[in-house]
Amino acid sequence: MVNLSTDAVERVRTKPLERAHFWYYMLELGFYGSLLLRISVDVKRKDFKEQVIHHLATIFLLSFSYCANYIRIGTLVMLLHDSSDILLESAKMFNYGTGWRKTCDSLFVVFAVVFLVTRLVIFPCRIIHTTLLLSMEVFEPFTGYYFFNVLLMVLQALHIFWAGLILRMVYKFLKGKLEKDERSDEESEADVEEDDKGKEEKMDQGGDGYCEKSKENLNSKLSMLTNSCVLNNLTHHRSSVANRTHKAQ
Repeated sequence: MVNLSTDAVERVRTKPLERAHFWYYMLELGFYGSLLLRISVDVKRKDFKEQVIHHLATIFLLSFSYCANYIRIGTLVMLLHDSSDILLESAKMFNYGTGWRKTCDSLFVVFAVVFLVTRLVIFPCRIIHTTLLLSMEVFEPFTGYYFFNVLLMVLQALHIFWAGLILRMVYKFLKGKLEKDERSDEESEADVEEDDKGKEEKMDQGGDGYCEKSKENLNSKLSMLTNSCVLNNLTHHRSSVANRTHKAQ
């Protein structure tokens, strides 16, 4: 388990940046930057706003820790997040890509345990406790201290939000009722079904209106044609009677 002491906090500012840490930061910043840019074209799910807040908070947190040389805190935060994210993406891959349901379920259970332990136990009890309380034994609070800890608190609030969704999924999984992603798939498919129904209703309404208009136009044309034929017959009859009368005279 991660254990941060005051000595580690003292060496935060003086520890040089290693090459591995540099590339780790660059990969993470590029990854979360791509997620933030791509989110505008993705399907809007139940946690769309939370995803945007998470990506922004993570990017600011990594950037600040890199610039302030808080490398140990930054790398620990990334490791805690990646330990469960890898399992989640693997479970999705086996579910949507290959259809290996049992493997997906097993990975989901492991992911749920790792997520709850790392983000509800280790993250607040070790990371936030160190940056919020133990750091005060070394230096006085400053602007960066409040900014850094506020970002960590935002991440912790999002962890609690997603932990609630995961626990609901675990409950359904134990009951044998878990078929879809509690976070996204149900809403996405519901939205698609509502859109399809709306389109069908509009098409039905449009089709009925079009048929009624077509019938009205056809009836008006038939009436006009009938009236025209009647008028022509009457005119022709009157002209023939007038010719006959003129010849008789």
